[in-house]
Amino acid sequence: MIKAKKSLGQNFLIDKNILEKIVNSTDISNKTILEIGPGTGNLTSYILKKNPKKIFVIEKDNELSSDLKNKFNNQITIINEDVLKVDETKLFKEEVIVFGNLPYNISTEILSKWIVNLKDKFWFECLVLMFQKEVADRIIAEFNTSNYGRLSIICNWKLNIKKICDIEPEAFSPKPKIDSSLLLFHPKKNYIKINDPNNLEKITRVFFNQRRKMLRKPFNQLFNGDKKILDKLKINLNLRPQNLGLETYYKLTNEYEKLRS
Repeated sequence: MIKAKKSLGQNFLIDKNILEKIVNSTDISNKTILEIGPGTGNLTSYILKKNPKKIFVIEKDNELSSDLKNKFNNQITIINEDVLKVDETKLFKEEVIVFGNLPYNISTEILSKWIVNLKDKFWFECLVLMFQKEVADRIIAEFNTSNYGRLSIICNWKLNIKKICDIEPEAFSPKPKIDSSLLLFHPKKNYIKINDPNNLEKITRVFFNQRRKMLRKPFNQLFNGDKKILDKLKINLNLRPQNLGLETYYKLTNEYEKLRS
């Protein structure tokens, strides 16, 4: 029996009801699937029952990769690699559906990598991803709430996000010490264009560096107190970073790029 490795953040999903809920969250019949961190293949088995066209899995652990090969033979294509080093945009000729019980220690890093590398053409049809509940709450947080921050702004830029359900520790083996949440991401048809997503990362980093302070200092740091931008975007510098809506941050990034072009 394969033991979960703490160093890789492994917690294997074993609850059949949750596994059913995950594969039923979107139509996968005759679709190409990418599963991140399949572990012992519990979810993979449920995906196969839905008759997808093809399944790719990315599994970093050599022992698990070997076990998956024995278990599923030629039913799946195994990529024995670190997901952070894989360029998914070059793997597929068509949009895929992504499932992932992401390692919690790198879940935001994986999601941020995908969003920052997104071009105008999306490489996925949707993402069905599991996160630590605390992280999921930050991803779906609305402005004027304490959970709202950089992660909310970056994730909601090109994606519509919906929570499917919360998942208790008992659904996993070994049991994590925290609750989890399952989120569904769909690409937006319309979003504010940003030339370089790294600029959005920079804007949000500077503004949320001191989230309890007023906007004046970070705004002056980035825009040298430019009153035209304040008037154009109707920003009150006495507010705090969490009081500005998503679109304001995207428009601020546009203004930042204009200043540097």
